[in-house]
Amino acid sequence: MDKATPQGRWIARNGRLNVVRNGLERHLLGDLYHFLLGSSWPLLLLLMALAFVGVNALFATLYLAGADSIEHARPGSFVDAFFFSVQTMATIGYGQMAPRTLFAHLVVTVEAFSGLLSFAVMTGLLFAKFSRPTARVMFSRVAVITARDGVPSLLFRMANERGNQIVEAQAHVLLARNEVTAEGEQVRRWHDLDLLRRHNPLFALSWTAIHRIIPGSPLYGETTESLAASAAEIVVSVFGTDETVSQTVHARYSYGAGNILWGARFVDILSLLPDGRRQIDFTRFHSTVSDTLTGTTESPDQPEAAPLYAPPPRKER
Repeated sequence: MDKATPQGRWIARNGRLNVVRNGLERHLLGDLYHFLLGSSWPLLLLLMALAFVGVNALFATLYLAGADSIEHARPGSFVDAFFFSVQTMATIGYGQMAPRTLFAHLVVTVEAFSGLLSFAVMTGLLFAKFSRPTARVMFSRVAVITARDGVPSLLFRMANERGNQIVEAQAHVLLARNEVTAEGEQVRRWHDLDLLRRHNPLFALSWTAIHRIIPGSPLYGETTESLAASAAEIVVSVFGTDETVSQTVHARYSYGAGNILWGARFVDILSLLPDGRRQIDFTRFHSTVSDTLTGTTESPDQPEAAPLYAPPPRKER
């Protein structure tokens, strides 16, 4: 749970939806493909290994039920039956062990067919997961509210961690907060936060997103306390075309009320090398300084950070 808000954020820091679903019918087989495709590589490989061992153990039990049905296998040996099953499913066939009864031949036929199907499914799943395009977009751990061109603005920055470009990148920013309707019902409402520039034709280095807090902005008149009281959350979604694979990629992030620093600005991370190339310093990507330049503060997780200057008075609702 986010310490800065009375409720946890809807979007976790890894971009996943932070919601528990209750009351829905579960379709395990129907959603198994999406579950495996969305799981991590270690979990996927572990599940595949467990399934491989489990299926071979099942067939080994069937061979043992056939009462000495495997040639050159020790009678009643589960180990020999298991490894014979592995050789059969993987179509290895060393020639040491072979089926000797009609029952064993029937089980081998079923296992061979099952092996062909399972390896085809695993190959397709691994290829789909390996070839799925993903974006590696770094978001600043905090957002800041400061003056930009004389206008109070919300700023956060993003960077493409890969060496290629995200072509025609677009950013969409929403403010989610709890509100009370005229009938007294508490609802969760989403408000668009217009950006000064929401489109980036070549997202290769860093990108500072700017939302001007002017009359009409959902953030106009808000304070740290009012945002925390309404469990406010700023959700960022970025998508574009990866120039390497020519496929759409996307990334998400969110900022709770306590992850917004008032009266701070980001440290400059771009510099020009002697040969004319630009350099980006990711070691200072999350660093901020106060508007009065009193010092630098590393701000990875500062939900209790106090405002650095008094925000504008909150408007009446």
